[in-house]
Amino acid sequence: MGSCKGDKSTQLPKRNILVHGPVIVGAGPSGLAVSACLKENGVPSLILERSDCIASLWQQRTYDRLKLHLPRQFCELPLFGFPKKFPKYPTKCEFVSYLELYAKHFSIEPIFKKVVHKAEFDEFSGLWKVQTQDCEYFSRWLIVATGENAEAYIPEIQGIEKFEGHLVHTSGYKSGLEFEKQRVLVVGCGNSGMEVSLDLCRHNAFPHMVVRSSVHILPREMFGVSTFSMAMTLLKWFPLRVVDKFLLLVAYLILGNTDNLGIKRPKTGPIELKNATGKTPVLDVEALSQIKSGNIKVMEGVVREITMKGAKFMDGQEKEFDSIILATGYKSNVPTWLKDWDDTFSEDGMPKRPFPESWRGEKGLFTVGFTKRGLLGTSSDAINIAREIGDQWRKMRAK
Repeated sequence: MGSCKGDKSTQLPKRNILVHGPVIVGAGPSGLAVSACLKENGVPSLILERSDCIASLWQQRTYDRLKLHLPRQFCELPLFGFPKKFPKYPTKCEFVSYLELYAKHFSIEPIFKKVVHKAEFDEFSGLWKVQTQDCEYFSRWLIVATGENAEAYIPEIQGIEKFEGHLVHTSGYKSGLEFEKQRVLVVGCGNSGMEVSLDLCRHNAFPHMVVRSSVHILPREMFGVSTFSMAMTLLKWFPLRVVDKFLLLVAYLILGNTDNLGIKRPKTGPIELKNATGKTPVLDVEALSQIKSGNIKVMEGVVREITMKGAKFMDGQEKEFDSIILATGYKSNVPTWLKDWDDTFSEDGMPKRPFPESWRGEKGLFTVGFTKRGLLGTSSDAINIAREIGDQWRKMRAK
């Protein structure tokens, strides 16, 4: 799934393999979903995955306390729901077990440890050529399922290489247990930054969370109902901006004025902002109460410089820290391995076409899981792609 260093096998002659259905790059939820939908349409597929398991982001690069932020019904993949015994908000392990059940149900068997070094369209044959460390696969269709979160995003911060303490991205963070009694700088205040800060509190660490920009914080539930579920229901009856105003009013009543805590809200409402930029509101899971009590310190503004012992901030403050955790998110790695992508992808590796048409590329190229709309967007992409390729497949078979 994507690009990383090769091994000695890159020196061996490559085998050429003709794939009758699509080649799917990535065995995360997106790759599994589109493979299942293709199978439902009678189309075989081949999944290439760089790691040794499905959903490697979930299994290998997430922290232990992670739970789904949305109720399970909004996180189901197409054609196969969660087991009824699962809780409303499944844990990381429960979600992984669901994906394993999903793959087993549809007999999806990815080829693991296949690193895609390059994929390009061959004009002469009209096929996509996908090169791994030991094989070249040829197919009429290529489905990019590496997603928005293929690689950890590490921001450029002056002096970051000088820091003598422990520096880690959230993709390498597992538990606050190893940070007990430490002063920890958490850079980022999204859902990951908030949850990591909360986890640090619960393991007797002293987190200082950097709030670099404005952010919406909403309660995970309102009046006993999921905030997301309530928003989706209200949008069926009321204009988006009316729903946004309602959510902010209830958030104010439940959480109070976050501006007083050093966390300013954007001027644009949470749903409107999400649709326009993909920036997800934070769904509070008790981190805000720890901020109010002073157990999580909010550092407003931008880190100006990392020093040997800590950090300097734009407002002139300088503090010492034992560890720094970068809750700075992820990025697409598509430009590193997909060639001639300019027609479909922008420089940041995201589709040029806006949702809901972002799944459709050129010359048999498709993308799934790049909608910035979570697993609901993934499901929509998978269904559309399978329908399109299924129609083409049946026409080919009829000739």
